[in-house]
Amino acid sequence: MGNEPVSLPPDDGAAGEPARADDRPVATHHDARELAAQFEDEKPGRVLSGPVGLLFTGVTVAVALLALWQVFFPLSQGSKYYLIIFLTGILPMVFLAYPSGMRLRRRATAPAADDPAAATGDAIGPAGKEDEPARRGVPTPVDWLLALAALLSCLYPVLPVALGAGGGGYDAFLDRQGLLVPLDVAMGTVLMLLLLEACRRTTGWILPAVCLLFLAYGYYGGLLPQSWAVAHAGLDFGQLIDAFYNSDSGFYGTPLDVAASYIVLFTIYGAVLDLSGAGRFFVELSAAAFRRSRTAAGRTAVASGFLLGTVSGSGAATTVSIGAVTWPILRRAGYPAERAGGMLAAAGVGAILSPPTLGAAAFIIAEYLGVSYLQVLGWATVPTILYYLGILLSVEIDARRSGVRPVVIDSGSAWRLLARFGYHFLSLIVIIVVLAAGASATRAVVIATILAAALSFLDRRHRLTPARLVEALRGGVRGVLAVSAVCAAAGIITATTTKTGLGPQAAALLIGGAQAVSSDPAVVLVLTALLAAVALSLLGLAVPVTASFVIGWVIIGPALLNLGVAAPAAAMFVFYFAVLSEVSPPTALAAVAAAAVTGGRLVPTMWQTLRYALPAYLIPIAFVITPTGLGLLGIGGVERIAVAGLICVLSVTMLAVAAGGWLPGVGPAGVPERILGAVAGLVLLWLEPVPVTVGAVLAALTVAGVLVRRGSAGRAGVPSVPKQLDHGEDRE
Repeated sequence: MGNEPVSLPPDDGAAGEPARADDRPVATHHDARELAAQFEDEKPGRVLSGPVGLLFTGVTVAVALLALWQVFFPLSQGSKYYLIIFLTGILPMVFLAYPSGMRLRRRATAPAADDPAAATGDAIGPAGKEDEPARRGVPTPVDWLLALAALLSCLYPVLPVALGAGGGGYDAFLDRQGLLVPLDVAMGTVLMLLLLEACRRTTGWILPAVCLLFLAYGYYGGLLPQSWAVAHAGLDFGQLIDAFYNSDSGFYGTPLDVAASYIVLFTIYGAVLDLSGAGRFFVELSAAAFRRSRTAAGRTAVASGFLLGTVSGSGAATTVSIGAVTWPILRRAGYPAERAGGMLAAAGVGAILSPPTLGAAAFIIAEYLGVSYLQVLGWATVPTILYYLGILLSVEIDARRSGVRPVVIDSGSAWRLLARFGYHFLSLIVIIVVLAAGASATRAVVIATILAAALSFLDRRHRLTPARLVEALRGGVRGVLAVSAVCAAAGIITATTTKTGLGPQAAALLIGGAQAVSSDPAVVLVLTALLAAVALSLLGLAVPVTASFVIGWVIIGPALLNLGVAAPAAAMFVFYFAVLSEVSPPTALAAVAAAAVTGGRLVPTMWQTLRYALPAYLIPIAFVITPTGLGLLGIGGVERIAVAGLICVLSVTMLAVAAGGWLPGVGPAGVPERILGAVAGLVLLWLEPVPVTVGAVLAALTVAGVLVRRGSAGRAGVPSVPKQLDHGEDRE
């Protein structure tokens, strides 16, 4: 049975369908996307159709064309003017695309069939739960009112009409910086409230609550005892609105600039790649490459996650996409639902960590540090390799320790697939080549998008006809609605931090906490890094990845920089722990999505995900606590990079042995060997001569212990391989 070929789900023009716990397949790829939407950082939106759908399509396509135009022909008024126009197009669409989710409580009676509130899902019944029509209905009058208010408050800074002492056009608005008139303050307040509501609709209550907490700190912080480290002189409401509405660190600051200049272009590129059939090709190629190995199912899932990350850039969405195709294969191989879910979630989150299309926060890193996006890709390369090495080692260990059956995947030759559809890689290669030639990331991705669209005509099933091109532009901009609202609202946090000096004050508190334990500089750095990791992990449980990075950078980043950590290491440290919120219990959105696909129990799936993703939690600490660790970011020359990389390969291997209880190529590891392996893996992360020597000795003792155990088992006649594997050999 285990050797019978398993076919991939049929191609419906995109990826396959996820298998559920009850084995009922999702009818279409659209349903798979709907499932993915439930576990994204943002909430599922409405499915707009009819006149509203046409309006939405027209506005989003116009925004997409403006973003593309801005790359080659920037608006003469400057980037802030472009951001104002961009937000004017985006924010009203948020209120049309996302239902409020707040519905008035009514008596426990069935709604009338013609009740418009029930039809749109903006009324609440006794259960208080948003129902399906909320996502498929039309916007309510309140939604239209909020969309109109968003349009006016966003356009106000550029309206060329004088309104008393306010208005008067863009230049007049800028001239009033620091001297806002009452109308300016009123319009800024309206925009702030609308952004908070947009964040609430798309991501939930927590981010707006955090923004309000920073607002309250800015307003009431002057009332705190001045002996407190976080006290400040105090700001009045007009000063705060001025900082939010008419400065370069508020609504129109770096986070929104990144969303409008980078993220929207990459989401359009991802939509074009997806509609051109690249996603399906990547999964089929992964299956074909490993179709005759014992670990074919696991390797296919991991490779698919890496390749699909170039299309998605989202952990939960990638998890559902690869689970749609590979879960039936994993189930046939004998993987328990929880273990398969952990593997899928860890591979899916790799989409945000993997070049060439990292998560949105990577673009913010480039802007904050004033470096090219290519440099950020370079910093992420070695950690990405180590991350996937850890997952693959866990896959190999699971296959041999847990009795996974060999499965032959019924797919074509990998070489034949490459010959026919390998052109899908060309646009990815073009991004790297154009970046290496010195062009900006925005130009690189636009050129790659044009190339991907042109190459789609090589496959008649996925040609980007004008209608499908409009669909790609619409989908790309829709994909950036939530993150744009988050980035604009993050301006409340960054502006308040800048005006009050909270960043240095919080950094001093963090370092002071570490110094209370020890005065040794090395210990202080390690403790600060650990405290920062815990704080970032907790923060990531509450807010989306992008907001988590922004908050972490302005609050925790200064602490690491003050202790002498290099800016690239500090930024990537914050980035990795912001991303890892997607696999961190108790929220772990990617793990929740994986459990929904496999039907596994949620908590065990989360812990399995944590086991697979373990290296991602530890490697960032390695490149922060020692100078040699910079080699993991590709900094410091070939020798440093090679030494740091090889040592961490050994560390990741030991950690995989400790977590999985098996040494690949040798045999099972007992409790003593697993403890030794865990200690060795942790000690090796301190990239200094003495700890590395100690770690290497412990690693050698681990291997020796496993060899002795294997020899003892052989003499006693006890098989070291599970019996269910005896019928099939690894046929690589």
